[in-house]
Amino acid sequence: MSSRSSFARGLALVATSSLVAAGPCDLYATGGTPCIAAHSTTRALYSSYTGPLYQVKRGSDNTTTNIAPLSAGGVAEAAAQDSFCASTTCLITIIYDQSGHGNHLTQASAGAFSGPESNGADNLASATGAPVTLNGQKAYGVFIPPGAGYSNNAASGTATGDAAEGMYSVLDGTHYNAECCFDYGNAEVSSHDTGNGHMEAIYFGTNTIWGTGSGSGPWIMADLENGLFSGASTGNNPDDASISSRFVTAAVKGGPNKWAIRGANAVSGALSTYYNGTRPNASGYNPMSKEGAIILGIGGDNSPNAQGTFYEGVMTTGYPSDATENSVQANIVAAKYAVTSLTSGPALTVGSSISLRATTAGYTTRYLAHTGSTVNTQVVSSSSTTALKQQASWTVRTGLGNSACFSFESKDTAGSYIRHSAFQLLLNANDGTKAFYEDATFCPQTGLNGQGNSIRSWNYPTRYFRHFNNVAFVASNGGVDAFDATASFNDDVSWVLSTGFA
Repeated sequence: MSSRSSFARGLALVATSSLVAAGPCDLYATGGTPCIAAHSTTRALYSSYTGPLYQVKRGSDNTTTNIAPLSAGGVAEAAAQDSFCASTTCLITIIYDQSGHGNHLTQASAGAFSGPESNGADNLASATGAPVTLNGQKAYGVFIPPGAGYSNNAASGTATGDAAEGMYSVLDGTHYNAECCFDYGNAEVSSHDTGNGHMEAIYFGTNTIWGTGSGSGPWIMADLENGLFSGASTGNNPDDASISSRFVTAAVKGGPNKWAIRGANAVSGALSTYYNGTRPNASGYNPMSKEGAIILGIGGDNSPNAQGTFYEGVMTTGYPSDATENSVQANIVAAKYAVTSLTSGPALTVGSSISLRATTAGYTTRYLAHTGSTVNTQVVSSSSTTALKQQASWTVRTGLGNSACFSFESKDTAGSYIRHSAFQLLLNANDGTKAFYEDATFCPQTGLNGQGNSIRSWNYPTRYFRHFNNVAFVASNGGVDAFDATASFNDDVSWVLSTGFA
């Protein structure tokens, strides 16, 4: 049977009850371009897959557990993660490859650029930073802030040289920046820039150093090394549309002197083609020199300054047809990605005045306050001065960077908000920038020590409001800085909310 007739037969069968649950990688296989890597923390990407999707490590004892789908081909068992991570923090340590090739993604090690870890490795992502639902069932994506990233420099079956491949990813269309480079795909095995054409990866963001699309972005582009390409050159491709949807399907494919970019809203509609043509006209891209490593959230040289959220993605062998990709997009739409709550614990009311009391033994008379621009803790009571009461009171505002969370405006310095800079909490005037909005947005959850709330940074979700030597930080549980110390972490990041002193 010809590949064309085989593919047509496969598409016809998708409509029957026996293949209603066909996963993306089942569809790629039907199209003759099977997956050689399949990564997702939200669901199985094969209808028969029951193995682990990802591994989490908890901060209380550094033990790990694997999270699998609820059933074959199903959504991840988020309740198992929630139970395992209760009253502590959790990180995603492994994103398993479902294809059988063993192309698992783990913590990216140092390359041409070093990550924030003491050995130059990148940070791991929070296991709870990107909750979503699929068909109403809760799952977690991979929320990658600057400094975090995953890779596999010894992948099996990936395209090398000028061989053909395809890839897609489902991303958060609202989580991005202009830094290099939030990628998923094929990269250098050395984590160093080895020349033009040594990469082929999906890029998402607003970087304008190389290629651009229409409007102000963000755009889906291809990182081909030493250039983010939106089309046939490193210039502007007006057909490469800016993205506005909350969930995005991004696809890149390439073969001998041809490649394409496609994309869509991941919850409705069909794929659009943003570029389909020959390889870039600069030297080194025809033929390509792909090396076959796999990266997520970083550039091929481990450039780790970008941000984004990844839910699922695959890489294939061979150049997928548009028809195959269209069927995959229909499958993604049918998964019904949707947002869910980013907060838990005692509720906050927008517009209310609150004060936050420390719960660590010996510090329970201290409240989150500020002295000038320094956010700290101070002893406050009903007999304190009016000025101190105002310094320890905060007006709850809708999150400047994400309306599902909150920002905290100073009661005595209108227009100034708590934000983090170099992971210290500061009181700064709102400058109207995207960076400020995100640094000033926080998501309360049930207190890690069982009291009140722990207040998590939205854009660095491994980090929480913490008092350390009476100064306030956004701290991680066991990071490289002194204020990340594990001792008394749960107590130091738990705060009891009360009506504001002022």
